[in-house]
Amino acid sequence: MPKADSDQLIVEPWDLHNQQLVSHVHPPGWKNPRPASRYNLVVIGAGTAGLVCAAGAAGLGAKVALIERHLMGGDCLNAGCVPSKAVIRAARAAAAVRDAGEFGVRVPEGVTMDFGEAMARMRRLRASIAPHDSVKRFSDLGIDVFIGEGRFVDAHSVEVAGERLAFKKAVIAAGARAAAPLIQGLDTVSYLTNETVFSLTELPRRIAVIGAGPIGCELTQSFARFGSEVLLVETLHGILPKEDGDASAILLESMQKDGVKLLCCGKELKLSNAGGGNIRLTVESHGKGYDEVVDQLLVAVGRAPNVEHLGLEEAGVAYTRKGVQVNDRLQTTNPDIYAAGDICSPYQFTHAADFMARIVIRNTLFFGRSGVGALIIPWCTYTEPEIAHVGLYENQALDQGIDIDTFTRELREVDRSILEGHTNGFVRVHVRKGTDKIVGATIVATNAGDLISEITLAMTHNLGLAQIADTIHPYPTQAEVIRQIGDAYNRTRLTPFAKSLFSRLMAWRR
Repeated sequence: MPKADSDQLIVEPWDLHNQQLVSHVHPPGWKNPRPASRYNLVVIGAGTAGLVCAAGAAGLGAKVALIERHLMGGDCLNAGCVPSKAVIRAARAAAAVRDAGEFGVRVPEGVTMDFGEAMARMRRLRASIAPHDSVKRFSDLGIDVFIGEGRFVDAHSVEVAGERLAFKKAVIAAGARAAAPLIQGLDTVSYLTNETVFSLTELPRRIAVIGAGPIGCELTQSFARFGSEVLLVETLHGILPKEDGDASAILLESMQKDGVKLLCCGKELKLSNAGGGNIRLTVESHGKGYDEVVDQLLVAVGRAPNVEHLGLEEAGVAYTRKGVQVNDRLQTTNPDIYAAGDICSPYQFTHAADFMARIVIRNTLFFGRSGVGALIIPWCTYTEPEIAHVGLYENQALDQGIDIDTFTRELREVDRSILEGHTNGFVRVHVRKGTDKIVGATIVATNAGDLISEITLAMTHNLGLAQIADTIHPYPTQAEVIRQIGDAYNRTRLTPFAKSLFSRLMAWRR
């Protein structure tokens, strides 16, 4: 199996696309530069948080060293956002062909899905994006890029590939990885994670997915649309247990239409080798026992921060199994060392890591006091339909003693959604009771991830539903539904007393 310099670097299959990927993000034969006498900033980890820290600091004139032991671009480029969205897009195309008859399009019988070609497309597109995160690009920015495992040797220096780098400030952006949950027999079988699933070249006939969180749901639906028989196993009831219950119910209905079989409230889950590379899965779901044999198993639960082998003790940096401990300014217990991204954040999203890195730049180089607690962070699960959220859920508002009013608009009431045939969704906005101040929102729609940004903008800049109602939206668009939520708020301001006054005024003016 092809390997690069690091024992942990395995990229499969070793085709032209993956060779191009590796040439950008872990170039064979790369020679580390001679270290500077001292750096303004040393960054450990070249995922999103590390890349943004390094590029931003270098652009402001800082002398920066960037250390990466594996692949530049981190999880997002190599095993997360980029490959998953390419796969999801191919699965949506397959579903569009399947459902084309609803729009009067007659598709000839015998249309097949070429899974290998869809995965090759993903690898080709990933390789085309890789130059943005490449060793060359960051070297050209004036950053000293070191390939190797970085380890703190004391409070102000890091060792990598036999060289010692002295720093004034440092950032730990080493990310997180898939972690194996405690499941009986898991250590006896071969299984996939988000880090290995994108190496597949053949479509599994039957695949079991453990975990109905965002990653599990996205890939479950995609495999089902490609034509796999998919079993989705979840210990809790339903799917996406942290999401709005109505939103999760809509997605579950859509996934079941795609052929997904959900085994929720799963108990006594056991795994064993069934021979021939197959896996036997036994589980109890809603009082019924299941004994299933699958040819692939995807484990989509559990993440572990990469806190090992960093020499955090030598640097005086405190950490737990949940990650590096930071304050609101993302400062660790060593005041000259900060952390950003998945290694310290409960919000494990690329966009969250990006904005945490921006906070770190301000706080490390310019005596800033920016706090991560001030960030308004949206997120989206890229299923069909998508589920996007920002701010508080209803139960969280109640737990925090915040009285709210809730406005919901169903997509079946929106003209563009009706015309597109995407009426199974809604927009739900929570505001502080008696006001238009937004405290949270959930959107279920085909393009919910795009729509949520308008709500996020309003929350970030303290705009309310009244201002949204005053904003002209093009007709017909799905985004118009958000303006309609604003209209719904405005109607609540027309109390019976106010209406009676207006009636009298109108009568007087006739």
